[in-house]
Amino acid sequence: MVQNEALYESLVSVEDLTELPVEEALVHIGQLVDLSMDLGRVEGLRRALQLSEDLQNRSLTPAQLATSHYFLANAWSNIGRLSKALTNGAWEWEQEELEKEMIHLRKALRTDGLSELPDERIGQILTNLGNVMDHVGRFVEAIEYWDRALRILPSLSMARGNRGMGLVRYALLLYDQGHALALLRHAHPDLTAALSSPIPEHARGPFDACRAGIESKMSPAELRADSADMDGFVLGDSENEIEYRLWCLSNSLFLNPLNDLGPWPIAARDVLVQPSIVVGIDEGPYYAGFFNQMKQEFASARYLLYDGINAVRPHFSDREVLLFNTLDYPTYCLAAEKTKAAFRMLYSLLDKIAYFLNHYLALSIPERSVKFRTLWYVSQPRNKGLRPEFQGSRNWPLRGLYWLSKDLYEAETDFSESLEPDAKELWEIRNHLEHKYLKLHTDEWGGPPSSEDETLRGLTDTLAFSRYRRDFEAKTMRLAKMVRAGLIYLSLAIHSEERRRAQERDPDAIIPGMPLGTCDDRWKF
Repeated sequence: MVQNEALYESLVSVEDLTELPVEEALVHIGQLVDLSMDLGRVEGLRRALQLSEDLQNRSLTPAQLATSHYFLANAWSNIGRLSKALTNGAWEWEQEELEKEMIHLRKALRTDGLSELPDERIGQILTNLGNVMDHVGRFVEAIEYWDRALRILPSLSMARGNRGMGLVRYALLLYDQGHALALLRHAHPDLTAALSSPIPEHARGPFDACRAGIESKMSPAELRADSADMDGFVLGDSENEIEYRLWCLSNSLFLNPLNDLGPWPIAARDVLVQPSIVVGIDEGPYYAGFFNQMKQEFASARYLLYDGINAVRPHFSDREVLLFNTLDYPTYCLAAEKTKAAFRMLYSLLDKIAYFLNHYLALSIPERSVKFRTLWYVSQPRNKGLRPEFQGSRNWPLRGLYWLSKDLYEAETDFSESLEPDAKELWEIRNHLEHKYLKLHTDEWGGPPSSEDETLRGLTDTLAFSRYRRDFEAKTMRLAKMVRAGLIYLSLAIHSEERRRAQERDPDAIIPGMPLGTCDDRWKF
């Protein structure tokens, strides 16, 4: 401890690292971040932030920049952990430290130098991003980050243990107990593997408690259930349907929590629904109708995306459509328009989630002012803070929706900052799709010309918002995953809220049920 104190004092006393080579400066910052956390010194973490920001003004290689963002994320994470330990503020919805941590981890993943980092470092970045996503309530997306970490480094015990804990928390939110047991069954081997590996002592207790909780709910026989229970399901009546459902499974795009466990055939159906909601005797099933519509729009957009990005030949509807070649390798075809339509439909669903919440939570926001990005605040500008309905709420999936909204960009100055580095571009794409002109190009396009090249500028389509088709398809896929997560969070937020309302309701109150049948697939044409 005395040695640690002495080393800490020597590290924190340094105010300027410009005389050190970049690699040595990074080692200095990494040590300062770790020691400051071990000793509980927020001032050391603040110094690490200052040194890191100064370092990023120097000429860094992409790998060095990624490492710097990783250390910045750790510093912000540790500041948050120390400050929340003192104030018991873990359930505060608005936390600057979490925002900064998420931003820097995402920036680390987006740098060109990520591939130059050791697998262990990449795994740590992905694991930490999964952890912070899970903490704020974005547990569906957290699983994807843990999965990515384990694909890179299967022996990464912290990724495996945190995934196990995340699955347990996810299971506790579900209204379908069969699904909950499946998630617990998959969490158990993750936790067991992590506990049998060298892990930090602070993680061993929570991992062990989670595993014990599973074993108290499930018998050894239930935990050993054959994976055939998940695998033995028919995927369709035709080769085309089977290929489509396999694509959805592999991209985790079914509205089904079981799809977050992997591409199991049992998950190849959109079974997520709006949970039971208690309404007045004079109110109709409008919540079920609205949720139905959002599900159908998502399912339709998902198929349009699939069909758009997997087209292998021209469609007959594109024949004899006379178009000029604008010499910039443009993409004009039904397949591209299907992908554009999918993007528009998916983006619009986020505001529809907000519209649903505005009515369900009785927020009384005027309809024209309801937006997913701004729903959560007392007013615009947002300097009056969160609405009282959300402050300190322990509805975890609802908090996940709030943090999901932070990935969006709005033109209003107060909402122009986002946790998603591509947020403004997604907003601009939507704006041009709806009101202006988005132009897609094949890979042969050379990109926009430089301002000095007058010849090429004279041939440039200056009205277009131009993007590579391949990049646009990737962004639409990411949007589809975001919206899928949002619909799952919405369903489970409703379930959590209904349980809370039931606890506050008079136990002698009589609540008659109104069972609803399901729509037969034969009606859907």
